[in-house]
Amino acid sequence: MASYIQFYSLLQHRVQPLVYNLNTVRWKSTLRRIEKLLIANRGEIACRVIRTARRLGVRTVAVYSDPDEKSLHVDLADEAYNIGPAAASQSYLRGDKLLDVASKAKCHAIHPGYGFLSENLEFAENCQQQNIIFIGPPASAIRDMGIKSTSKAIMSKAGVPVIKGYHGEDQSNERLKEEARKIGFPLMIKAVRGGGGKGMRIAYTEEQFEEALESARTESQKAFADSVVLLEKFVTEPRHVEVQVFADTHGNAVHLFERDCSVQRRHQKVIEEAPAPGLSEELRQELGNAAVRAAKAVGYVGAGTVEFILDKNDHSFHFMEMNTRLQVEHPITEMITGTDLVEWQIKIASGEKLPLTQEEITAKGHSFEARIYAEDPRGGFLPGAGPLLYLSTPEASEDTRIETGVSQGDEVSVHYDPMIAKLVVWGKDRSEALSKLETRLLEYNIAGLETNVNFLLDLTRHPEFAAGNVHTNFIKDHHDSLFGEEYPRKSQLVQASLAIVLKDLLEETQDSIDRKDQANPFCVEANFRVNHNHSRNIKLKFGEKEFSTKVEFVNSEQYRISCDGGDTWQSVKGSITNQNNKSILNCSIEGNKIRCNVFQNEETLVIFDQHGKSQFMLPQPKFITDQEDTSSGSLNRAVAPMPGVLDRILVKVGDAVKKGDSLFVLIAMKMEHVVKASRDAEITNVNFRVGDNVSKDAVIVQYDELETSP
Repeated sequence: MASYIQFYSLLQHRVQPLVYNLNTVRWKSTLRRIEKLLIANRGEIACRVIRTARRLGVRTVAVYSDPDEKSLHVDLADEAYNIGPAAASQSYLRGDKLLDVASKAKCHAIHPGYGFLSENLEFAENCQQQNIIFIGPPASAIRDMGIKSTSKAIMSKAGVPVIKGYHGEDQSNERLKEEARKIGFPLMIKAVRGGGGKGMRIAYTEEQFEEALESARTESQKAFADSVVLLEKFVTEPRHVEVQVFADTHGNAVHLFERDCSVQRRHQKVIEEAPAPGLSEELRQELGNAAVRAAKAVGYVGAGTVEFILDKNDHSFHFMEMNTRLQVEHPITEMITGTDLVEWQIKIASGEKLPLTQEEITAKGHSFEARIYAEDPRGGFLPGAGPLLYLSTPEASEDTRIETGVSQGDEVSVHYDPMIAKLVVWGKDRSEALSKLETRLLEYNIAGLETNVNFLLDLTRHPEFAAGNVHTNFIKDHHDSLFGEEYPRKSQLVQASLAIVLKDLLEETQDSIDRKDQANPFCVEANFRVNHNHSRNIKLKFGEKEFSTKVEFVNSEQYRISCDGGDTWQSVKGSITNQNNKSILNCSIEGNKIRCNVFQNEETLVIFDQHGKSQFMLPQPKFITDQEDTSSGSLNRAVAPMPGVLDRILVKVGDAVKKGDSLFVLIAMKMEHVVKASRDAEITNVNFRVGDNVSKDAVIVQYDELETSP
């Protein structure tokens, strides 16, 4: 773990170049040496691979798209090459460009990370043809496991339980609908080459089936260039439990225990833990054995994950799919087993045997991983994008890992996944690990864009989550308790008001120092006393709610603050200091001492305290009075719900649409979002074209209410 902490220090300071010692790797003479490695990915996974490669003395080569030129993974690698425009289809998904870079840089191997080309059959085959080691399974395993219908047939033959469904070649609407009736509703429609929740839809009734089918096909075609789907029975209260497996070229295969990834939104994981809570040792052994059988059935080599659907009530389990790559959540397995799975990948790819036998692999303690995303949980978890104006993270330690590919000042791009970081903690048991996760989340402070950190905090504090009662419908079933009304506490209003006053005081004091007469060293204090011996009104906006506070200056250390118009007052002391890129507010409210981080710019003031993040909008001077929309006028427009790229515009000027008709399709963070009409109307204007990048709340389509005949 010490090496991780050292490497994280490098991440924080973006030091380049890294220093390598090739003598630290002792390869057997009969093996293929990997001395130089191309990482065919970006962001945190690229940084993650660099960390292990550096420790092993393997030199690294990064690739980057145009907007990623100044990214962290580019800084940390020994070499870096541009591979094209922002769109992944023209850069990170271009296997020919990646292989060309590998050839130019004289790389011995390619690590694909996860996503992009990590499970691309053609890319794996092309690596082999060019005598470049693909750090992943054989192309045959990718083919068999990448097509869900094929994988389920293989698993069934190998004695791995498989859920009821249809995996046939006949993809006609009629046949799929017929098979859906046989399976029964609700059922899941899945892209056969899908992953990450893309190309996946649930049809709860037969009436919903055709629309869900078309949506799944469209998204699958765009994400995987394949619109083939399968159908399977939807378990209404499932848990998502997966097993980490590893196999080598010498016929050995092991599992490294299971992970629970049940808590999800939009069919994508948001928090994971290892081991899975509430399972008997016998069940753990059954899951592990089934996963190893699955790996052996396809002649697997390297790191893989066998995913199971586990019934929440009776704990019966069925094979769901196998991911033929390293998983996003692999760090929690590393934390409980004391292993480095990327190191295992590199060694096995070079021809070595597995570092440990099954009997030698033991699990200790409990680990959580929280995925920190740029997204709006209260807005349906819609992904976001924008600059990281302020970023303060917990310290890396023996029990805390921060897996990230960004630092303060970087931008979360609309073109890629909106994950900012993975926060990983370990404890001697689940309770201790959960307590550490809550504490570290409080220390993960981000300003400049919306994130899910507050939601993750609410999740860790939820009594049902604390009890381990997790399942894939957890967020939906506990929506009301997870998304109660947001309202600032009085202490936060006091902290915000005090922070504004103290910041202004610091600026005025500094300004006085800059302008003071050197012959009169007391002019600063004189200016301070004159300007602040009075009361001040402060306006704050929290969401859509507006608040007013009054601040009275008592002396250079003490204030009186009222949050109710002057009816009651609180005695407050405080100071602001700047430490390690943080503005720290220390205040005492009626003797109750509170310490919090503060971020403030011209528009916002953000408080990070023991309750999480509280953001206040500051009033702006208005030089032009905008005409406000009428209640009807605000309905006459369709806006982008998030930053993205316009994929399709489904209407033109003059078209008549009904309420609920689709107007345009937005692609953001690799997901498809359909925006529909809010009323019956006639299209009057279309402001953008297909392929345009649009910002959040950009007005894409305008329309007027349809005139009805008298």
